[in-house]
Amino acid sequence: MLMLKSTVLAIAAAGLASSAFAADHTAIRRQIAKLDPQTRLEQRCNGRAIGRIARERKGMSPEEVVAYAFADTIKSEHAMKAPGAAFRSKGKWYHLSYNCHTTDDNMSIVSFDYRIGAVVPRSEWSKHYLVP
Repeated sequence: MLMLKSTVLAIAAAGLASSAFAADHTAIRRQIAKLDPQTRLEQRCNGRAIGRIARERKGMSPEEVVAYAFADTIKSEHAMKAPGAAFRSKGKWYHLSYNCHTTDDNMSIVSFDYRIGAVVPRSEWSKHYLVP
């Protein structure tokens, strides 16, 4: 599972060439499809957070998201709210909140909105599952 998460995040953040990305994307989608529906939901939503932040926020290079860092996530069958998430970019963690809705198979994102908060002080990292 950890390897899958690392692979998904690395590819989402790397912006690989289209042919290499297409091959990797297909393999990753097959792996994600094997996950239980709630894990798949969280993986897809966290991946969307990384992709959107990378595209829309100049100077940020998100590499990891912890959806439950500061508050429990709220999940339904095909939606997830992460009011206390965090993401790491360039060695710093930032507060993040997002709302995510997926298709019935939890493989594609229907809607996604997010808000970035302040930098998380390093002194808080360990108690919120945030690693350097």
